[in-house]
Amino acid sequence: MTTDTTATKRGFHFKDITKMFGGGQSTLRQFGILGSLVVILVVFQVLTWIVKGTGLTLSSGNLINVVNQYSYILILAIGMVMVIIMGHIDLSVGSVAAFTGIVVAKAMADWNLPWPLGVLLGLGVGVLVGAWQGFWVAYVGVPAFIVTLAGMLFFRGANQWVGDSQSVPVPQGFKVIGAGYLPELPFIPVPFNVFTMLLALLGVAWIVFWEIRTRRVQHKMGAETAPLWVSVTKVVLISAVILIAGWLFATGREGTSFPISGIILLALVILYSFITNNTVFGRHIYAVGGNRQAARLSGVKDRWVDFFVMMNMSVLASLAGMIYVARATASGPQDGNGWELDAIASVFIGGAAVSGGIGTVIGSIIGGLVMAFLNNGLALLGAGADVVSMIKGLVLLFAVGVDVWNKQQGRPSIIGFLTRRFGRKQDPATDTFDPTKTNYPTSQKYEAPAVDETRG
Repeated sequence: MTTDTTATKRGFHFKDITKMFGGGQSTLRQFGILGSLVVILVVFQVLTWIVKGTGLTLSSGNLINVVNQYSYILILAIGMVMVIIMGHIDLSVGSVAAFTGIVVAKAMADWNLPWPLGVLLGLGVGVLVGAWQGFWVAYVGVPAFIVTLAGMLFFRGANQWVGDSQSVPVPQGFKVIGAGYLPELPFIPVPFNVFTMLLALLGVAWIVFWEIRTRRVQHKMGAETAPLWVSVTKVVLISAVILIAGWLFATGREGTSFPISGIILLALVILYSFITNNTVFGRHIYAVGGNRQAARLSGVKDRWVDFFVMMNMSVLASLAGMIYVARATASGPQDGNGWELDAIASVFIGGAAVSGGIGTVIGSIIGGLVMAFLNNGLALLGAGADVVSMIKGLVLLFAVGVDVWNKQQGRPSIIGFLTRRFGRKQDPATDTFDPTKTNYPTSQKYEAPAVDETRG
């Protein structure tokens, strides 16, 4: 009898497919968005081949340009997903980025500040701005929408006031963070960038190590483990994508390779994925976003979480602004216009819930890449800015509308199905929420006695 049960469990189950890209913690919607990204890449590769005579979307030069052009938006999406999980919104990120850019550019131009100190100055500006906005949201209780709307207006004006509505150039050394690439090794005669391929190999090694570690931990804890074929298929597919992408970046035109801004982005993705998934603070973000009152009754300091998340968003906005200015070689009065909309769209397309409590860093990056390659592909085909804007709006509306419609029809929410944690079931009537547990189902809402309406 035991043997039959085991054999049944080892058979094919659709749930095994959902585990392939998240070990049971990814969402169906994110899986679908990843598929959408692949479809977009293939479609535009074919269309550019038909129209231009050669596939441009997956060419080395185009991939390098996409990373250079959209890395700052993806950095904003990392911070924005945490804000949206908390149930807030930040409309000021574009203006904060522009304000930081002009302050840093003026400091280096007028005070001869060395560019490394200029970067530190910019991050410091982000901390101060974030602390200011976080104070109003967390401790005064003004809704984040209003606080950041005021910030958008104030810092846009401050950008033009500090820079006198003029462009301010930045020194050559500063440009490396936005327009630099991994260096070449001229003494090694190979037709590719060595550091880029080493980076790709490190990525493959990390994927293999992490999958082995995950299976060992699951086995040690007695948790359900995906079949071996799922893990092998997952590692092979992801490794192939990493190596192919690495080769494309490494074989671009001479003098280019994987951008430094891409390195910064990768480091932030790893850091914030770890914070949101593997730290108590990260679980507090989901807890407060899912049900503030229940989290507060469980001992979570929700005001501190609000404050830190808003401050963190401004710091990332400052970093994004500096990367953009470094790539553009100068800070101007129109920098940052519309960035907040692209960042918010990336987060929602990547699987975040409008009501808060649900979302991931990786999902937001995938959503951002969907928007980036959609923009890029339409531009390669010669579409105008009006067409691009309309299509982006329809994509955002469709991505969120499908999930909302499913909920209204009483069907399983795509987001909820894919973000449900596989682990111990909790009964909100009898079980106490523990914010330190990793198997807390972020899509589950807890009934609370009463919500403090003054908290916003």
